[in-house]
Amino acid sequence: MPNPVRLSLSDIACSYDGRKVLNDVSLSVSGGEVMCLLGPSGCGKTTTLRVVAGIERQDQGQVAIDGQVLSDGKTHLPPEARGVGLIFQDFALFPHLSVAQNIAFGLTGSKADKMTRVDELLTRVDLKGYGDKPPHMLSGGEQQRVALARALAPRPGVMLMDEPFSGLDNRLRDGIRDETLELLKEEGTAVVLVTHEPEEAMRMADQIALMRGGKIVQQGAPYNIYNAPCDRDAAAFFSDINVIEGKVEGALTDTAFGQFLAPGHADGTEVEIIFRPQHVKIDFDRGGKGPNPTPMDGAPARGVVERARFMGHESLVEFRMDFNKQILKATVPAVFLPKPGMALWLTIRRDKCFVFKK
Repeated sequence: MPNPVRLSLSDIACSYDGRKVLNDVSLSVSGGEVMCLLGPSGCGKTTTLRVVAGIERQDQGQVAIDGQVLSDGKTHLPPEARGVGLIFQDFALFPHLSVAQNIAFGLTGSKADKMTRVDELLTRVDLKGYGDKPPHMLSGGEQQRVALARALAPRPGVMLMDEPFSGLDNRLRDGIRDETLELLKEEGTAVVLVTHEPEEAMRMADQIALMRGGKIVQQGAPYNIYNAPCDRDAAAFFSDINVIEGKVEGALTDTAFGQFLAPGHADGTEVEIIFRPQHVKIDFDRGGKGPNPTPMDGAPARGVVERARFMGHESLVEFRMDFNKQILKATVPAVFLPKPGMALWLTIRRDKCFVFKK
């Protein structure tokens, strides 16, 4: 049985100084589920969090948690009455309080009950014995875990996280993210995470809401959004892309890589065929189809290496194509680093291409 919906946003709109920053935003998050709001700066991600938290009041729409309406045209509960936890980029720990006092800050009840909950959380975030320390004596990763424990202490039904890992160095970040996720899922908390990093979203999220211009333009599981983007910009947000142009005739588009199906596009429509660098195959002669040929490989087209860069686990190679002199990118295993000026033949995976109206 799937977990019941904990957080629900319906038709949220919000404006600042007459400028609409959210428009018809709707989503739902179940207990133990991570919903990631992903998009460029200024797209409305943080404003959405502020509306859920009650810091900002929407112009229209409804916010509900566990079926209780928190905010609509008639009702608006203040942040402290919503049962929502908050974790921000800078952790916002109180410098004059100890670790234990920070965690206990939002708790009610007897002193003994508070200390029991604090001790439980210190153990769960692997900081047992750190209760008496001031925050400035902790590393960034340890401070992040204190902030998590403090946010979890009152057992909120919903956790809002605004770029909480961006201040950590790369070596720490993956481990802290995984530990945080595990703990939140164990608590059955519905999580809304804001990030502008696609890799972080795909690593952490059960569902991604891709935002642009105050709207959710696509929503779904990371696999589906990555492999079936709604438009060119959605594809480009997750990785580098290559673009070749064509015109539809008889539901087909002719290119130097052969014909591509363009279903749903009328004859004469100008389209863009989008494909990622990792779906380009390289060979030394026109008759080859690369080391792992498939029936979906397009026709070969010749390109000359413009530049090649070693990236660690792979190499990024840029080709200037004979057919129109445009630059196409390919990623290949790092053992292969061709020299500029080398002519090679490229094919692309038809089944990994997206066709969008120009």
